[in-house]
Amino acid sequence: MTHGAERREDGPGSAGDVAGEGLRGGRPLWRQRDFGIFWAAQTLSVLGDSFALIALPLLVLEATGSVARMGLLTAVGGAAAVVAAVFAGAVVDRVDRRRLLIACDLVRMGLYGVIPLVWLSGPQIWLLYGVLPLCEAVGMLFAVGYVTVVRGLVGTGHLTEANGRLNATAAAAGVLGPLCAGMVAAWSGPAAAVGVNAASFGISASCLFFVRFRKHTPDDRQGRRAGLRQDLRTGIAFLYGHPVLRSLTALLFVFSFLTLGLNDLVIYHLKHDLGHDDGTVGTVMAAGALGTIAGALLVARIRRRFGFGPTWTGSVAVCGLAFAGLGRAHDVPVVAALSAAFLACAGMAGTCSMSLRQEVTPEHLLGRVTSAFWTLQYAAAPVGAAVLTWAAEEQGTTPVALVAGATCVVLAATALLTPIRGSGRTVSR
Repeated sequence: MTHGAERREDGPGSAGDVAGEGLRGGRPLWRQRDFGIFWAAQTLSVLGDSFALIALPLLVLEATGSVARMGLLTAVGGAAAVVAAVFAGAVVDRVDRRRLLIACDLVRMGLYGVIPLVWLSGPQIWLLYGVLPLCEAVGMLFAVGYVTVVRGLVGTGHLTEANGRLNATAAAAGVLGPLCAGMVAAWSGPAAAVGVNAASFGISASCLFFVRFRKHTPDDRQGRRAGLRQDLRTGIAFLYGHPVLRSLTALLFVFSFLTLGLNDLVIYHLKHDLGHDDGTVGTVMAAGALGTIAGALLVARIRRRFGFGPTWTGSVAVCGLAFAGLGRAHDVPVVAALSAAFLACAGMAGTCSMSLRQEVTPEHLLGRVTSAFWTLQYAAAPVGAAVLTWAAEEQGTTPVALVAGATCVVLAATALLTPIRGSGRTVSR
């Protein structure tokens, strides 16, 4: 298939298309059936996925006792996602997006389902290094497709609100998920928690089957011989030509390098430095997810009041301060509070940047622009995760967290010298 554009049956840019977009934007989100089903599917998926967020690092730590090995697994998975991001935009802009999302869920269900079956005969660390990269690559395809369909479901006017609600309920599921994952891991082992994650993807695929997305058809104007290199160049060219997106991409490149390994660092700090069990890890992660809920529910209101630039910059600054304090926190409630603050502000910054891309990118380019953005943003993140966890094992979590957090604060200050500072309010609510 050639490059496509999402459109209604009466044609792109037609009166019917504009009317449909306006209708979506005018109705409250709770009255939009397709968004409601999509919303439920993602909440269920994240509920199970949060099991893997806890279970996979615990599987590695249980078998090896090494935070560096945990970081290596995170790095391998992150590298696979970066490679997949190069291809994802071209795929998403060429295929039926509904079928793609369902297929991605079913593939991940099968891959994660293998882990608890194999683990019945004993720990097989090699399997994690094979399965996780594949799941992360498929997950990247899903994530790019996910971004491209939200605008078609709710309309431009409700983008920030819709993204915030999706993130809020995902985080709410993330509260229950880590708690249950910690208990399941303590009672039955981390492998059983991975099995729950596998089942969640099957439920998500079933829900997506009933969602009616806007029709995605080929757009011959894009040229049938355009290849992967041209697709990526098209996305990069759009990012480079937009002053705010160009600055965001550069700053998030460094931010992702510093923070991808944070989850591993928190788990290692709780279990190795503070001597707590798997149940405590799940409790802290659940408490941290409460911060994500708060940030997701507040982001639309804060962005309306202060504009994109101040909201994004302030969020990154608070992320840095919270990260810096994590290594020095010796009480579980303090670790939980700092994790919540980091996740709240990281979620706000992420929702703002995603909504901005959705608002300013033409529909037929959205997959390729999203793909290029994530490729560039996460290009060095896997290396960062490996370096962060290796340094924590060699030097301790306190100095590593302090340096990484302080650098995040510097990034926020740097944003004040870029067009991000002057980017104000947009039409998105």
